Amino acid sequence: MSAPLLSIRLRYDEDVVFARQRARQVAEALGFDAQDQTRIATAVSEIARNAFRYASGGNVDFRLEGVTQPQVLSIEIRDEGPGVTDLPAVLEGRYRSQTGMGVGIVGARRLMDRFTIESRAAGTVVAMQKLVPRTTPLLGADAVARLSDRLMRQAPRTAAEEVQQQNQELLRALEELTRRQGEIAAINRELEDTNRGVVALYAELNDKAEHLRRADEIKTRFISNMSHEFRTPVNSIQALARLLLERADGELNAEQERQVLFIRQSADALSELVNDLLDLAKIEAGKTVVRPGEFAVADLFGALRGMLRPLLVGEAVSLVFEAPDGVPNLYSDEAKVSQILRNFISNALKFTSHGEVRVSAVASPDGRSVTFRVTDTGIGIAEADLERIFQEFTQVENPIQRRVKGTGLGLPLCRRLAELLGGGVAVESRAGAGSTFSTTIPVVYAIPATNGASTWQLEPMRTPVLVVEDSAETILIYEKYLAGSGFQVLPAYTVREARDALAAVRPRAVVLDISLRGEDGWGFLIEMKRRDDLRDVPVLVITTVEDERKALALGADAFCLKP
Repeated sequence: MSAPLLSIRLRYDEDVVFARQRARQVAEALGFDAQDQTRIATAVSEIARNAFRYASGGNVDFRLEGVTQPQVLSIEIRDEGPGVTDLPAVLEGRYRSQTGMGVGIVGARRLMDRFTIESRAAGTVVAMQKLVPRTTPLLGADAVARLSDRLMRQAPRTAAEEVQQQNQELLRALEELTRRQGEIAAINRELEDTNRGVVALYAELNDKAEHLRRADEIKTRFISNMSHEFRTPVNSIQALARLLLERADGELNAEQERQVLFIRQSADALSELVNDLLDLAKIEAGKTVVRPGEFAVADLFGALRGMLRPLLVGEAVSLVFEAPDGVPNLYSDEAKVSQILRNFISNALKFTSHGEVRVSAVASPDGRSVTFRVTDTGIGIAEADLERIFQEFTQVENPIQRRVKGTGLGLPLCRRLAELLGGGVAVESRAGAGSTFSTTIPVVYAIPATNGASTWQLEPMRTPVLVVEDSAETILIYEKYLAGSGFQVLPAYTVREARDALAAVRPRAVVLDISLRGEDGWGFLIEMKRRDDLRDVPVLVITTVEDERKALALGADAFCLKP
């Protein structure tokens, strides 16, 4: 939507004053605070004065752009004069004239969110935009028409009243400046006192953090080394027990066979403990490597079904895998997802004496993640123990627990693995009523950013394109589309990452999503177009927000709706 609010013809000196008044009235009606009202009125006054002085008149048009919040106040001042000489020098702040032309243009540009000027021998067009406050309700065409009618009926002030208004604004600005200077001086004094204490506190914290880091490193190294040392004798015990049970050296009597079975079971339990300890130690040391790849959930379920069916010891318990209809393929580490589910399922089978263990998968409504659930009809877990079971070496007291031994490391390991993949785990259970363990895994594994743009490896034969997009799936699509082209995708998941990228790399173009999670995409667009070094970088807005006119008014070079 682009709706006219007000139009003013500049023919006399008084019209410049009138344009300033109207600019303030429009800004006030749209909910701008007093400071922004003054900024807008001053910018309009400066450009209108230039139009009247150098072109003997012109037009000032006020419009409201956009169909989504925040809308945009757009002001266009057009004249038919001889144009602005040496416009680049004016915009760079290098040009000064005796009348002050150039200072007004540069000052007006600083006061508005976006400022463009086109000057030719046939005239000059200045366009200025300011985002309407988010607290202002969305105005439709009818509301804009009523507002325009109300503004037209407002009586103009005299020149003397306008001068008095400007003096009051100047006095308020001076009072605010004096107050802020006093506050800054007081804050500086407080900071000087606080800094000394903070420096001492940081020194103490750094010392303690270093002790903790060394202790954690020693613990991780100890667990890792000891686990490796344990693995060799445990493997030997398992192999020797297997040889004895296979009668490689002769027959065993019943008692001997019973004893060797106990040895093998103990060795298997110890092997499981060693493996879990090693996995935890690797994660804590940051040495676990995620190897993402595309896989189908149906194939994963098929592998798990064949792998875990031997754990069923009778017909009292059935293992059911629901068909994962509507679940997309995952781009993640299949081995780690499988490890999480194997642990959930094996636990469910251990503590379910009759009924079923049901495995299912469902995609989230936005399609960004998949939740796997393992539901059993077993003994359940008391509410007070639901959090304890995710602590290392913790096991809930139960008669079955004495019969079915475990390491107490499986569930903590599952939580760590899920977090490593960008997801999490959860449990729902009541004592005697079964349990449901679940893990939510992103459809696309997002490689975690470390230091933003500094980690990017620019390919010398390709042109960098910055993609500001919070969806890892969408960034993957861009990468696939541009894989065989001369363009290299530089992903930024947040506005902060995008700013870091622009500080290190000058992209040939920017692809911007407006609907970033909790961040202001419109503000980032304005920020780019206000910077002299980035103003000429093309910005392609690709978003679900249907507001093309607003995007173009704020400086976007092109606009597309997803998908």
